[in-house]
Amino acid sequence: MSPRAGHAGHPARTLAFVESPVQLLNVLEWAHLHGLHSTDPDGLPSVPTQIRRTVAGVNPAAGAELTVVVLSPTDPMTRGQLRRMADLARDEGYRVRWEEARGGTTAPFHTIGGLAGPLRRADRIVMGDPFSRYVQLLLTITRARDLVVVDDGTATMEFVAQLARGERLVRWHRKGGRPGARDLLFAPVSSSARRRLTPSDRRRVEVFSSMPVTETPEGVTVTANDFAWTRARFGPPRITKGADMVGTSLVETGVVDGDRYLEAVRNLAKAHGATRYFAHRRESTDKLHRLAVETGLEIVRPDLPLELIARRGPIGRTILSFPSTVVHTLPLALAGTGVRVAVCDIDPTWLTDTASPRAQGFLSGVTGTARDVHRLAAVSLA
Repeated sequence: MSPRAGHAGHPARTLAFVESPVQLLNVLEWAHLHGLHSTDPDGLPSVPTQIRRTVAGVNPAAGAELTVVVLSPTDPMTRGQLRRMADLARDEGYRVRWEEARGGTTAPFHTIGGLAGPLRRADRIVMGDPFSRYVQLLLTITRARDLVVVDDGTATMEFVAQLARGERLVRWHRKGGRPGARDLLFAPVSSSARRRLTPSDRRRVEVFSSMPVTETPEGVTVTANDFAWTRARFGPPRITKGADMVGTSLVETGVVDGDRYLEAVRNLAKAHGATRYFAHRRESTDKLHRLAVETGLEIVRPDLPLELIARRGPIGRTILSFPSTVVHTLPLALAGTGVRVAVCDIDPTWLTDTASPRAQGFLSGVTGTARDVHRLAAVSLA
């Protein structure tokens, strides 16, 4: 989907809503591919130097201005990474609007009220998380004819599959459980969002993803994200001889047992000589402290998404991971560097009693559909 003309005399206005650093990274990748540009404070279109230099053959005058709206979470690690990503977006010439969307009881009302006008004027809405209640609520306001979903990790695979099957939008690790009171109260908004995300004569939908899409909904345009902006902007990295490990929040989301996870990390690190552990932004401080003490790994809290950290380097010649988004994204970001990504399966015995019935199958699918990775058997827990 290329940028299209907006209203007479105006460039197409694009609003992007992000709630995580990875979502913002993928908005930048999408904008890079489509040759979008910003608008100067006086309202005149401007094309960032980086876009002019790296998007050969794209006509910026095709016209689209991009404003990135950050619906800021409360988690300090996520906020820190988002601020760094917001700086990168500004460096590329895009406008960034930071919203303290969760800063107290009245914050959502102020945020939604302040965005109502831009939402109604927008020609295109880009979102990183169609499962977000915040985003679903905002979708009820917009009149935009073009809707774009950029990657929010493995959840994108589930979103596309649910849209293709006409199912209600539910995150994969919650599917199978009984809806709570808040779910039932929000159901009409969620249903409205699903209808708006279904292509029609009046609405076009694009999915921009580096994840495998096996069930494409009728009328949805799927565009591949190959991390061209990341590779053009950063690196190539310095490669070290050892191995690095990538953390996961499967314990925090209640899918994997904490003790089993710690034991698996210890055995995997020992078997492959890993020395560093890149923590997921949602991993708890207590869990990470325990990992450091009991495994001897150096815990690294990245200040940017791992795709950018790895591309900047230094990074190990082997990157070890459990099933997660990075087994799909890192091979793309590190293409041509010689770094090997190895993924370790999740043994069914590691799952908690409260894990979704679909958890094992979904995680196996994440691993099995990954390209250019070395697959490891689940490590033995003595």
